Amino acid sequence: MTSPPSPGTRADLLAIFGRLEAMHAWRGWHWWPDADPFEVAVGAILVQNTAWTNVERALGQLRNANDLSPSAMARLSDDELEALVRPSGQFRQKAKKLRAFLALAADAGSLEALLGQPPPELRQCLLATWGIGEETADAIVIYSARRPAFIIDAYTRRIFGRLGVGPHSDASYREWQRFFVEALPEDRDLWARFHAVVVMHAKHLCLKRAPRCADCLLNTRCRGTAPGRDG
Repeated sequence: MTSPPSPGTRADLLAIFGRLEAMHAWRGWHWWPDADPFEVAVGAILVQNTAWTNVERALGQLRNANDLSPSAMARLSDDELEALVRPSGQFRQKAKKLRAFLALAADAGSLEALLGQPPPELRQCLLATWGIGEETADAIVIYSARRPAFIIDAYTRRIFGRLGVGPHSDASYREWQRFFVEALPEDRDLWARFHAVVVMHAKHLCLKRAPRCADCLLNTRCRGTAPGRDG
């Protein structure tokens, strides 16, 4: 009989990924490989502190107004941009964050030039931009620039904390990211899909409260929602 892989090893993480994929492969994901890079970046900024359904409403308003491009958005007044992104919440702050991102792209020469930078340089430019933190920067790198970056979010901490895999739930973003990057092969498509199935699992089965454990293919190894292990 083959022994199960040790927790946290490459084989173990890939086995977890396989089960997440088996549970959620049929679900839709909002950042498909052919998604428009600017729309992805805008969505990554607007999704801060809100649900994706609210972001979809804001993106829909921008799209219907023909303002979902760098040049069109840059021509908007502050009031116009705030009105269009209002459904995403914190609309004044998010409008300013979008302005900062537009300025970053303009300083680089174009959005394409910005996203064409090597991932470490792009990430540093993003982190130096007002309103963009690590999670947002990594989302832009992997889904907009389509380069390797591993995203850590509350869903990752929740799921892997319950599985007893990875750093403690209170560990820093960098510690969590290093854990996955060092264990997994550097594969942009794998990392992008890994984040997608983690998000879908947390939203549909591994809920913060009342998780649907009976429907989860990982339930035999889950530590549950004990204090200190949950996110």
